[in-house]
Amino acid sequence: MPTYADPVGGRALPAESLRTWTAAVLERHATPTDIAADVAEVLVAADRRAIASHGTARLPQYLALIEAGTMDPSARPEQVRSKAAIELFDAHNGWGHHASRVAMDAAIEGARKTGSYTAVVRASNHFGIAGWYALRAADAGLIGVSMTNTSPLVAATRGVDPVLGTNPLAVAAPAGRRAHFCLDMATSTITRGKVEVASRRHEQLQPGWAIDAAGRPTTDPAAAFEGALLPLGGVEETGGHKGYGLTLVVDLLSGVLGGSTAAPLIIPLFSTRDGAADLGQVFIAIDPDAIDEPGAFERRLEAELDLLVAARTAPDAPDRILIPGEPEAKAESRSDARGVVIDVEHHANLVEVGDRVGVPFPATTSIGL
Repeated sequence: MPTYADPVGGRALPAESLRTWTAAVLERHATPTDIAADVAEVLVAADRRAIASHGTARLPQYLALIEAGTMDPSARPEQVRSKAAIELFDAHNGWGHHASRVAMDAAIEGARKTGSYTAVVRASNHFGIAGWYALRAADAGLIGVSMTNTSPLVAATRGVDPVLGTNPLAVAAPAGRRAHFCLDMATSTITRGKVEVASRRHEQLQPGWAIDAAGRPTTDPAAAFEGALLPLGGVEETGGHKGYGLTLVVDLLSGVLGGSTAAPLIIPLFSTRDGAADLGQVFIAIDPDAIDEPGAFERRLEAELDLLVAARTAPDAPDRILIPGEPEAKAESRSDARGVVIDVEHHANLVEVGDRVGVPFPATTSIGL
């Protein structure tokens, strides 16, 4: 389970201030108000949950795509095919966050009628944290699944070159008094965003996360940028072939199924010169009440989680066993109580963006010194 320590010298501000400012910046870049609100909501949700790799730190990269004409900020998703309990949306190279919110809402609505529903998105862009969409279904009392393919950053087992995406997968479900179960994970050892965060904070990577351009293990973020990340599990001897297979499954269900570009042909992450990203995403909603009495699933899941949390811990464990999503939920509560914390470089980048487009960044307070 990840831990979320405050960055040294970080800056804190209310989530609502960050959300309002982000939406205003996006509107200055030809993004309609409702679409800007969706994007800002997803980005700030990542910051609130201390997932610094996928929050507003991405904003300068998104804006560069718009300014280069690589992404259409005003495009809206269009349903192009449907049959029974599945439909396909074309995002028309617009904001991945908005197209994905529309698709997940369609899956939620469909699941209420049919018991389960799948919405697939093609011709999309980066959509932020996968967990946000799965949690949207859980908030509606359903089981939610979300996944996306991404640019090649990961070496296949026995390979050296980056040919697969980090291809995140999220599953969320209501769990009674334990709020929500939420597994939100890359199918690689880590995401590229975490390499960027480590580089920004002058930190080293953990052994087994990445290889350099020659295929040698490395803990240096700069060398990892030139090389590749490893599939979940690391090398073959430690189970990396399972992560490799899981990464391919996500690509199959998101990119291949919907007709988007699949690995290893996807363009480099946030490229402004190689054309549209053409990512694929898939969203699944399942209504547990379709096959049982209302609330029965939640009670059973809550009971199972109670048993897991009560299980014996290893001698060197820092605390009890945690439930997937619990550290992020705690980080979210801290953020709501004292403000979202961003590191110094993240803050400086957003201040520069605000100054450039005439939307001053909100006031912050120092924290973590």
